[in-house]
Amino acid sequence: MKAVAYQIPGNLDRADALVDVTLEKPVAQGRDLLVSVEAVSVNPVDYKVRRNVPPAAGEWKVLGWDAVGTVVETGEAVKNFKPGDQVWYAGAINRPGANSEFHLVDERIVGHKPASLSNAEAAALPLTAITAWEAMFDRLDVKKSVPGAANAILIIGGAGGVGSIAIQLARALTDLTVIATASRPETRQWVKQLGAHHVVDHSKPLAAEVEALGIGKPAFVFSTTETLQHLAEIVELIAPQGRFGLIDDPDVLDISPFKRKSVSVHWELMFTRSLFGTTDMDAQSHLLNEVTRLVDEGKIRTTLTDVLSPINAEKLRKAHAILESGKARGKIVVEGWG
Repeated sequence: MKAVAYQIPGNLDRADALVDVTLEKPVAQGRDLLVSVEAVSVNPVDYKVRRNVPPAAGEWKVLGWDAVGTVVETGEAVKNFKPGDQVWYAGAINRPGANSEFHLVDERIVGHKPASLSNAEAAALPLTAITAWEAMFDRLDVKKSVPGAANAILIIGGAGGVGSIAIQLARALTDLTVIATASRPETRQWVKQLGAHHVVDHSKPLAAEVEALGIGKPAFVFSTTETLQHLAEIVELIAPQGRFGLIDDPDVLDISPFKRKSVSVHWELMFTRSLFGTTDMDAQSHLLNEVTRLVDEGKIRTTLTDVLSPINAEKLRKAHAILESGKARGKIVVEGWG
């Protein structure tokens, strides 16, 4: 089968950073589905792994943790899917990624694709939807109020992939006032279109920006990018007893300044359930099916902004480059095998 992979981790400027390869087609066993991959999306995890993680000796490392496709084979223990089902999922970080014609994935982290979306439109959503959902509802518990705080959430990096769906989920499923950060005219317009009540500029001191809104100190802050850069401002602007969540990877994060306000700090990694085989691993399947319902009811829209085709090393290199520039808005999808 066709695939895109690498053998030596590093920067994108090397000719062998991502290459077209032919690999053996896998076979479904146990609770695995074998999926014919039709569209994939790129996320920061793709370039972070590409820069730093080598494959096992003599093997190829296949990236790709967002996919849409059709089930072509099921393992003997599969309960919820059958060949012919159209599915979407984000996969598992400790298994080969989906940048291949056929891909194995555990059914417990797979959902049924929204019927109302094209393959490319759907591929933009799984990883970011899982991340935003788990961060807000499992970690920050945003439906539980904070005494005396503004019933509001500040989403730092509102125009990125996770921020773009977090805004929509907060609007569709809560009564929170949604404050999103964006610094460019096009990204400010984007987050307003997605439903943000207020937009503040993260290139300026955030505490003053939020205070100027006149709504009080928000109960929740969800940081999707540049957390270390904004940490002192977050400490100042968040309400006492508030809850703070993050998903990026600062080298060091000193959370001691939060102690005075009794602010709880929450990490979110959407791969945790699959990585450790947690007893609630199938929560991601249920979550994705709920997002499918919201999409098909018109309450959530795709965050797709760019489609490249076909799925090959050239197009994936281009997608990685756009994402690494830090200027991406929404999600980039690569579709079809040519």
